[in-house]
Amino acid sequence: MKSDRDCGVIFTAREQAELAPVERGGPVGPNEVAGPTVATLISAGTELAIYQGEHFPQRPGYAAVFEAEVVGPEAADIAIGEPVFCMGPHQSYQRAPRPEVIPLPAGLAPQVAVFARMIGVTMSTLTTTAARPPEQVLVLGLGLIGHLAAQMFQACGYQVIACDPVAGRRDLARRAGIERVFPAVPLDDTEIVGRVGLALDCSGHEQAVLDACRAVRKRGEVVLVATPWRRRSDLYAHEVLRAVFHNYVVLRSGWEWELPRQRTGFAVNSIYGNLAAALSWLAEGRIRVAGLYDVRRPRDAQSAYQDLLRAPGDRLTSVFDWGEPGD
Repeated sequence: MKSDRDCGVIFTAREQAELAPVERGGPVGPNEVAGPTVATLISAGTELAIYQGEHFPQRPGYAAVFEAEVVGPEAADIAIGEPVFCMGPHQSYQRAPRPEVIPLPAGLAPQVAVFARMIGVTMSTLTTTAARPPEQVLVLGLGLIGHLAAQMFQACGYQVIACDPVAGRRDLARRAGIERVFPAVPLDDTEIVGRVGLALDCSGHEQAVLDACRAVRKRGEVVLVATPWRRRSDLYAHEVLRAVFHNYVVLRSGWEWELPRQRTGFAVNSIYGNLAAALSWLAEGRIRVAGLYDVRRPRDAQSAYQDLLRAPGDRLTSVFDWGEPGD
């Protein structure tokens, strides 16, 4: 399969994004679905880290909605023309195995549906934590992952406290209905410290992790969701170890892929089950994304990434509209 108009976003060098030709590959397999991309979402944390990295070229992106155009015989339950979600890159044409394709709920806009991928990152923690509503949940870092986590845990009945040093991000959280929002963990607040059942570090900052270990109740969980891309402080590991030891903290990874991709006989929760639930919650308005993003053309990828890099807090991400990618 080939088209002269197939293209995708490529990181060609440090802080350099371009729209370049890409190949579709061979014929669609019997259990595959393929079609033109409608929208893709920038995962600002991961993609900006790669964008500023050292190894190129790179093809970013893993949240896409496309229109089913070619459907293999083993994927015939997907209708031609049906909008579907997949974990696809920023490119004009998608293809994926049927088990990794999720039809969109009726009425859900593609530009909203792509956010299901980012909600899924912390849904793994939601489905594995020992903390139960109405316990207090502390979210540290209100980038896209943290912001959506705060909304999700609050929608599930937890009492959410959120922290971020960037005023613009705190404002976005308040507008989304998160009432208790702080620049940093209020370690002098006895209504919070020692009463938090679960803390999610979505910042990748050592100080945030230490503060979380000091804030949770005994046997409370501190889950490391964000990638610690670089050293951010001069803290010694001993300070974290001391807090973990004396507070009986359960410190663990927020590894999303702890769950199986698909439901099994002994595992009800799964990656794709969570994504399907996230799509439903977006369609129901349980989680709202209005005001978190702007819409860009793929040809403007370079300015999209630069704006996210230089102006954190104004918005959390950008969505690429692939209607006319090169226009």
